[in-house]
This record gives sequence, C-alpha cells and structure tokens, in this order.
Amino acid sequence: MSIVIMILLLSFLVLVHEAGHFYAARALGIKVSKFGFGLPIGPTLWSKKVGDVEILIHAFLLGGYVSFPDDEKDSNLPPDSKDRFVNRPVWQRMIVISAGVIANLITAFVLVLITAFVWGKLPSGQHEIYVDKIVAPKGASIWDSGLKKDDRIVKINGSDIYSSYAMILYSQKSKANDGKVDKARVSDTLEKLKQLNPEISENETIPNKTEINLPPRTDEAELHIDKEILKGYALYHDKQLSLSEKQLQLRDLLADKKTYTTDNDTYTLEDFAYAISDTKHPLNYTVIRNGEFIELKTIYSDKKGIAGISYTENPVLVPTKSIPAAIKGSFDYLWEQTYMLVYGLWQLFSGKIPVKDLHGIVVITKIGGDVIQNNGFFSGLLLTAMISLDLALVNFLPIPALDGGHFMFLVIEKLRRKPLDEETVNKISSVFFLLLIIFMVFIVFNDIYALVKHKF
Repeated sequence: MSIVIMILLLSFLVLVHEAGHFYAARALGIKVSKFGFGLPIGPTLWSKKVGDVEILIHAFLLGGYVSFPDDEKDSNLPPDSKDRFVNRPVWQRMIVISAGVIANLITAFVLVLITAFVWGKLPSGQHEIYVDKIVAPKGASIWDSGLKKDDRIVKINGSDIYSSYAMILYSQKSKANDGKVDKARVSDTLEKLKQLNPEISENETIPNKTEINLPPRTDEAELHIDKEILKGYALYHDKQLSLSEKQLQLRDLLADKKTYTTDNDTYTLEDFAYAISDTKHPLNYTVIRNGEFIELKTIYSDKKGIAGISYTENPVLVPTKSIPAAIKGSFDYLWEQTYMLVYGLWQLFSGKIPVKDLHGIVVITKIGGDVIQNNGFFSGLLLTAMISLDLALVNFLPIPALDGGHFMFLVIEKLRRKPLDEETVNKISSVFFLLLIIFMVFIVFNDIYALVKHKF
C-alpha cells in the first residue's frame, strides 16, 4: 500500500507540472491541443476530447506533456495564426515554458507547509547520536576511552557529527592496516630507515639474509573529512597511496618487529617504508555527558573499520506549531534541500558522482514506499516535496528537450530580436529528446539492477 501511495504522489507531481503549463497558456489565451500523461511512446491507453483539448494517457508513464497546435503535423492553421504558440510574444512563451517549474516549486512549498502545520514539526536534517553500549571485543581501545552509555557523540577529529553516516564514515576510512599511506609519511619513514641502515642505499635491492633495523611504529595522521562529504552531498575520494601486493605481504610479516632479516632479494628500503607506514588512524571523540563536553581517550577502529559502538540515532525536529514558525521552517527546509540538490547536480556534471550511482523513478518509488511504511505519511510527503523540487531544478537545466532548453532558445530569440530557425530548433530538440529517452531507459535498468542486487 505504501508503494501505491508513493506512485500516486509521483503521478500527482507530473500532473502538477503539466497543469502549470496548461493553465498558464489558458490564462494568456493560448490554444492548447493536447494534455498528455506519460510520453507518446508505444500505445495510447485512453484518450478523450474535453472541450477543444484532447486528454491522453500513454503506456509509457514516465513523464507528461502539453501540446500546442504548432506541434501537430496536420494542423491547418495558417503560418501567421495567433493560435500558433510560436507567434505569441516571447514574454508569454517564457511564462508558459517556466510555469511547470513554478508549479512544482509552489507544490513543494505547499507540501512542506502542510506537513509543518499538521505534523507540527519539521526535520532539521541533523541527528543526535547516543551511545547504547560498547560492543567491541574486550581489549579494544574503546574500552579504555572513557566512553559511557547515554553519551552523545558530537565531534570526531574536530568534525561536527550530525548523523550515523558521518560517524560510520570516519570509522570506515580510519580502519587499521587499510593498505594506504600518505606520501609525506612514507618519505619521513624512509629517512628514518636510511639513518638506521646507512649501509643500504635507497633504491638498492636488499640482498637475502640482510638484517634491517626498523624504527618504532607510530599512528598515521588523524583523518579530517570535509563537512559536505559528511552530510552525504559528495563522495569521499582517498588521496593516499596504495601499497603493492608485495608491500602488503611485507607489512604483515613485520608486525611490531624491531628488526627483520630478509628471506628473499626483492625488497628495497622504499618497500619497507611503505610497509611500516601503514598502521592505524586515531579517532578522537568529543561527547556530551550531563551537559559537559568531554574529550575521550583515542579510539581505533579495527581492520574492518568498526569502532565497536552500539548507538541510537534521534532526528532533531524543529517545532512549527505557530503560523510564523511553520512558514519560516518550510522556507528553511526547502532552502537546505535546494542547496543539497544543486550541489548534487554539480557533483554529477563535474564527474564526481559516477553514472552507476544515478537512480530514477523505480528506486524513488521503492525508497518512498519504505519511507512511508517505516516513518509515516508525513515523511513520505516531505520526500514528495523534495522530488517536486528536484523536478523543477532538473527541468530548468538549459538542455534542449527540457523546459530549460526551450527557455534558453527564447532568451536567444529575445537577444537576437528575431525568431530562431524553427527547423533547426526542432532538429536539435529531437536529438536531445532521443538522448533523454535513452538516458531514462538506462536509469530504469540501473534501478532494476540495484533492486535485484538488494542495494536498496
């Protein structure tokens, strides 16, 4: 039932978008010939003439459209007819083209505002992390850290922690013997090795049965992860150097030894530098206990990146019981979501988010259904508001075949003070429309693959 509700909510957003175009055109006295739910690919499931507008429902439901007489190949309207959309003033066409995006923005705000009024609160996007118990094996560093039940974790390595995602990311990326090291650390270790073994040159292949003096092991530097990554806006990219297979084997052989006698003649001092530089990253936690900030003793996650904490994550909710609080809370919530979506689009177009991580309507429906089932209808309503906002932003990108592309052509026409060549515009739009369909099909297959692999 929750999935059915999510499908209905998504269908509602498509109708809202197209209704924006439709009613803006009608308000300006522009003739509309068709209102389509779905894209005209494959069979038409239902059609009916209502007044002078044909209403259609297509089998390919991923989208919608409003069609003008200009779009009909068999239209008998004269070229200079005022009923042709292209003959309307540029400012009127701009309003109609942007009306779908505006309708989605208004819908997003209304959905959030309804949630704020009825539910009486809105998510702040932040969570409080409370310790339930320590679940690490006895002897793990966390037992000596001073951590206690009901401590609230607020910082790790100086970074503010507002979600379990941020806490887990720090533990995962700080795991012991991860096979990665900083270049500066390797250089420093290599210098120490050369001082302890002056008879061996840096790039010399060390002869078999040679005793190597090793410096004491030290911790690697604590990690500092950017707040945008901790919020989930960007992916974490490791800039450290990776150990080779040979260096990994040598690292395990050396363990905590002070000297090591080589058993083959394939190692160099640089191999030893890499091997003994790969140790563990410290995790320095700050917690709140009885209203006081407390710095814990250093904690280390294990080789799997697990610190050993069982925790409870509580969302921080903003009260919105008064009208001013509801309006302000709604604007604040949408501003945060807009920033997240714009940042995500930038990450996508700059190549920082791989295409394999892109998902669409199928995954959205699955996630939305789960959200409604697990967190309630209002959480699903907020997710729908975010999707409406996303539809508005994506649709207004200056890409032909999207509203933003059509708006871009109108801006160019306004600047040139004369219409663009209609045939050229149609050809460009047709090419991008085909690319858009191919992209949508790819996303659907990407979604199905992700669901089959139980990624969501």
